[in-house]
Amino acid sequence: MDKHSYNVDISWTEARKGMMCSPELEHKDTQETNCIEVATPPEFPGGMPHIWSPEHLFTAAVASCLMTTFLAIAENSKIEFVSFKCGSKGILENVDGKFVISEVLLFPEVVITDESQRERVERVIEKSEKACLISNSITSKITMDIKVSVQN
Repeated sequence: MDKHSYNVDISWTEARKGMMCSPELEHKDTQETNCIEVATPPEFPGGMPHIWSPEHLFTAAVASCLMTTFLAIAENSKIEFVSFKCGSKGILENVDGKFVISEVLLFPEVVITDESQRERVERVIEKSEKACLISNSITSKITMDIKVSVQN
């Protein structure tokens, strides 16, 4: 596969807040941009509640990569499922005087209709985490608590 690039532009707006946009996510027919506010989280001086922070985005990148990788592997493996969702938690720590997300906990939940597929689905979730490009690009520990349930 060739190299790909993903462009993101950040502009400061006020205080500890800015706007994050990507020219690649612009709706070509309406010229609307797909932007989100980003800010320092409230745990830090001057931080703002209720706005996406770099820490949230980091954690979201890991969780969303697990989902998209699972969707691709499940499709290629002809796995049928009713739903996929994944909670996540990024753990921020001060390590050797630097703030790091030391661990990302993932809580993937998949609903299936065939009990005989439970172990196979669990293996695909584990394979998805190992194949996730974001997980492979970071030094944070990734921990999963997998839940597969059967819809009656």
